[in-house]
Amino acid sequence: MEYERLKEMVEETVRNTLFPIKKVPVAASNRHIHLSSEHLERLFGSGYKLSKLKDLSQPNQFAAMETLTLIGPKGRIQNVRVLGPARGITQVEVSLFDGRTLGVKPPIRQSGDISGSESIIIQGPRGQIHLKEGLICASRHIHMHSKDAEAFGVRDGEYVEVRVDGERGVIFSNVLIRVSPKYKLEMHIDIDEANAANLQAGHLGEIIR
Repeated sequence: MEYERLKEMVEETVRNTLFPIKKVPVAASNRHIHLSSEHLERLFGSGYKLSKLKDLSQPNQFAAMETLTLIGPKGRIQNVRVLGPARGITQVEVSLFDGRTLGVKPPIRQSGDISGSESIIIQGPRGQIHLKEGLICASRHIHMHSKDAEAFGVRDGEYVEVRVDGERGVIFSNVLIRVSPKYKLEMHIDIDEANAANLQAGHLGEIIR
């Protein structure tokens, strides 16, 4: 027993020496919509192109000027921002509270994992689509460049815990590491999680090893 404990202490010391504590910027992601090219034209008109409002933290991603209305069995949410550029499939990301407002139960999924997810109606200025699946509550995750992953000593697909300090400090479990040379270092949580922890812009989190 003492040997195992000593081994754990040595391994932790080595890890902390090789990979010093580093902070991860934490960002709250509000409800938004990713549209396929087909659905973009159905909602806004043939040949329509999104207009950029501002760039997002991840390279080549932007918030568009365009917004849409989500319609569920019990309610609707207006002015939901569209993010660009257009994707191969349409995906709607909302919080669990948003799901209650709409009268649906979005599953907690990683982006792109929409098989068997919730349905939703999307209303645009030129049309309406009934999305049979594609409504999710996005799982918490960290975008990392491959150099960041090396510095932190983590790998793509690994799950970690992240501690954030403050008056309502919390430890986020089941945080997925997503590694790509296209990514910029940032942890994404939804607006419900950010409000629960009273997180402000620029807040940093510590990966717990």
